[in-house]
Amino acid sequence: MKKTWDIFCTVVDNYGDMGVCWRLARQLAAELGLPVRLWVDDLSPLLQLVPAARLADVQWVDGVEVRPWPDPFPPVEAADVVIEAFACELPDTYLTAMAARPSPPVWINLEYLSAEAWVEDCHGLASPHPRLPLRKHFFFPGFSAKTGGLLREGDYDSRRASFDGPAFCRGLGILPPRENELTISLFAYENSGIGELLTVWAKGSVPVRGLVPEGRLLPEIRAWAGDAQSTCFSRGALTIQVLPFLAQRDYDRLLWLCDLNFVRGEDSFVRAQWAAKPFVWHIYPQADNHHRIKLDAFLDRYLAGLPDETTGPVRAFALAWDAGQGVAAAWPAFERQIPVLLQHGGEWAGRLAQNGDLASQLLTLAMKSS
Repeated sequence: MKKTWDIFCTVVDNYGDMGVCWRLARQLAAELGLPVRLWVDDLSPLLQLVPAARLADVQWVDGVEVRPWPDPFPPVEAADVVIEAFACELPDTYLTAMAARPSPPVWINLEYLSAEAWVEDCHGLASPHPRLPLRKHFFFPGFSAKTGGLLREGDYDSRRASFDGPAFCRGLGILPPRENELTISLFAYENSGIGELLTVWAKGSVPVRGLVPEGRLLPEIRAWAGDAQSTCFSRGALTIQVLPFLAQRDYDRLLWLCDLNFVRGEDSFVRAQWAAKPFVWHIYPQADNHHRIKLDAFLDRYLAGLPDETTGPVRAFALAWDAGQGVAAAWPAFERQIPVLLQHGGEWAGRLAQNGDLASQLLTLAMKSS
């Protein structure tokens, strides 16, 4: 009999936490054939990420049993494997149910993604509960073979290989990319540097088309353009096209379509790396700029082995975008490195794939720990 899995998710960053948990739940159920329940404290992001989802007390989507996470939490039988996503803290009633099992479940805290070296030492460690006969294992996604890897579906390569860009554009109601045009997707948090970046694109000699899914950056883009209504507007060499919020698989297609992708948080950040295209990461901002440590750690890994004439401009632009200032000055040197980053992106994705995918490694840990 296959082990049952419960995944608990609290929505903190709108779509990032939900995006990661849904991808994991779906892969465990659809690819690995495991019985999975996904408990979510806010279903609204799932409705946008997964068109088949709806508001319901119990629903089945792509083989996953999806349930709202109520307060107070009802008495239920604990699963064989329990995933606590991003230290979301399980309900006391559920912890009691875990402890009441004849044998304790495998309890795993799925941590946030980080490229910092210390996660390799902490990946897989276990800690006892202070009062219950339970142990929690810490699982760290990451970029090396000493971590838990990254989420990646088994059919990803085949979907990417069969991608039909013109058909995807027709579905969105936009024209396919034109020759000598730089097509850029823009998905980020609010950023005070967006105005100067759009201005340098508008004044440049290279035609730029910005594809902007609905999100937190769009109001600032509209304010710069002085256009609060249109879905397509132009200034100089720049054309901006506003897209509807995209379901997860359509967002993958957007990344494949574009020459450069601005991404944010964790989920879209990982998808941009699998897309093997140049990208700029807007990491989730933290107090006292603590997120800069994580950004620097990733850049150190990602840029390792590239020549100084590439690493300097890429790092300078990434830090300028993070700070929200100096992006116009940093853009020309970064733009010249886009062809280099395109080749590097394929090599980088290939190295990441050798580390194994996150869902399979979670299953391995669960089997070893049971």
